[in-house]
Amino acid sequence: MTMTATSNDVPAKGRSLWDDARDRLLANRAAVASMFVLVTIALVSIFGPMLSPHQFDTVYRDYVKVPASLQAYPKPEQVEPAFMSVAKRARMTVDSYERDGDTVVANVTSSREIDPRASRYFDRSNLFKDTEIVDLAADNKSATVRAQINFMHFYFGTDANGRDMMTRTFIAGRISLTIGLLATVVAISIGVIYGATSGYLGGRVDQMMMRVVDILYSLPFIFFVIMLVVFFGRNFILMFIAVGAVEWLDMARIVRGQTLTIKRQEYVQAAEAMGVADGGILKRHVIPNTLGPVVVYMTLLVPKVILLESFLSFLGLGIQEPMTSWGVLISEGARNLQGAAWMLIFPSIFLTSTLFALNFIGDGLRDALDPKDR
Repeated sequence: MTMTATSNDVPAKGRSLWDDARDRLLANRAAVASMFVLVTIALVSIFGPMLSPHQFDTVYRDYVKVPASLQAYPKPEQVEPAFMSVAKRARMTVDSYERDGDTVVANVTSSREIDPRASRYFDRSNLFKDTEIVDLAADNKSATVRAQINFMHFYFGTDANGRDMMTRTFIAGRISLTIGLLATVVAISIGVIYGATSGYLGGRVDQMMMRVVDILYSLPFIFFVIMLVVFFGRNFILMFIAVGAVEWLDMARIVRGQTLTIKRQEYVQAAEAMGVADGGILKRHVIPNTLGPVVVYMTLLVPKVILLESFLSFLGLGIQEPMTSWGVLISEGARNLQGAAWMLIFPSIFLTSTLFALNFIGDGLRDALDPKDR
């Protein structure tokens, strides 16, 4: 007689410690909300410039330091003075002016013959487009000018050069997030491997490796940057190489201290007794148990890298115009705070939101990966 297997005979699927950590992280509402905010900012930074009607480096001479507004520019009271100013540059006198919806119609005269190509004066202005000079008189000294009003939206306002702040804030997000993440990955990767190896091997090897760290600590950060500029020039790759080549020193010391404690644990001694190689112990037992402090330090390192990038750009060693970053925009906004507060407000909101999100995510990961809570 054969017996059929029941559902009770099927062994339950095991759960790893990573599964438990993931569930703890997802149960943390602040961390989940912060991940949503961070992903949203990243997506806006990536796709925002593609959807924006303005290029990040386009200069609008007639819209220098205009405030942020949901209404389109030009405002109704700006159209007539701007039209009169352009007509004066074209050496025309406006005899009559009329606005019909989005079209401006004016009768003009001039002491010299009016050239139809004078319509370019109006089209060069950011306020008008598709200008036509029609109904020329027999002596070509009077005509009718018909121009369409060129409406534009500047939701974040414009900067001191007349560039759209919204597009520049999105572009700056690309640069700041990329530099912050890449430099952090470089620093974390070098620091974790170096610190774990030094702490686990111990003895003379540990002393020699940490003396190398002490020597690098004694060298100023700006020295590395200048040296890299000499070899590689001022480019985007330089930024995260320079920062990552220095910031791993703190990470190495943190991981070394954690490793000195972890290698005395029973499970590490058991692995050594079973003949597991040093590389396997580091990979499976030491490094995973240092992830808590590493994650917390990483959330602090990203904003630090963003601020360092701003400092280097201020010295002329980092991001150069017309490219920009959040740090550069905030620096420019601080200089124009009295007359153009929006230049500081919007980049600050993006940077502050990113920093808060990283801190909450770091706290959530720390709680999820804490061995005492498993």
